[in-house]
Amino acid sequence: MSGDSEAPSVTPNMTIYINNLNEKIKIDELKKSLNAVFSQFGKILEVLAFKTLKHKGQAWVVFEDVSSASEALKRMQGFPFYDKPMRIQYAKTKSDIIAKSDGTFVPREKRRRHDERAEKKRREQHHDASQVGLNSSYPGAYGAPPPLSQLPYSGGAKSMLPEAPALPNNILFVQNLPHETTPMMLQMLFCQYPGFKEVRMVEAKPGIAFVEYGDEMQSTVAMQGLQSFKITQQNPMLITYAKK
Repeated sequence: MSGDSEAPSVTPNMTIYINNLNEKIKIDELKKSLNAVFSQFGKILEVLAFKTLKHKGQAWVVFEDVSSASEALKRMQGFPFYDKPMRIQYAKTKSDIIAKSDGTFVPREKRRRHDERAEKKRREQHHDASQVGLNSSYPGAYGAPPPLSQLPYSGGAKSMLPEAPALPNNILFVQNLPHETTPMMLQMLFCQYPGFKEVRMVEAKPGIAFVEYGDEMQSTVAMQGLQSFKITQQNPMLITYAKK
């Protein structure tokens, strides 16, 4: 038994540990990219990565529940992330954020307490919104259009609800991206769907991108899978067919 290196030695928990990451990627970009790729599996409480030599090429992603962490570990094992296959396992040590929630946390930074208060406030706002039938986490859920106040840009009703949407085709038009989005982040999200060809971003117009697939059926599947996906908490993607 002791010779079996594949035997899981860590109990499944809410935090996954990732190594073999590309060490050339800046920490901020790495954390944003990990958040973008892993948030499809469930709510992420925290992404941890450090600049120290000892922690290079490693990161921790803390989910709200164990099932999300398990699904992420299973689905993303070996995923080519910045040209290197990720190696993923459950974390051995409890994350600070989990320790906080179960009362075993020893405070080290005021910032974390501030994060916790912000998270609580966000949860309360989310609860209040859902009480009146406006679940702010899922704009347009169940096919109902989101209220105009929840659409992510200002520019008058015309720009928000185009009267003549483009006909289905193989190119998607993605809007409401956070300005720090990189083509690599989008590529990692959209290449999970069959038929992916390329991402094109317009340097003069941050916040938008075009994503090309082999045919319109493939682009439609990707659109349905990633509609309203949040790269950051404030930016649900708005995906339509591109006008040709």
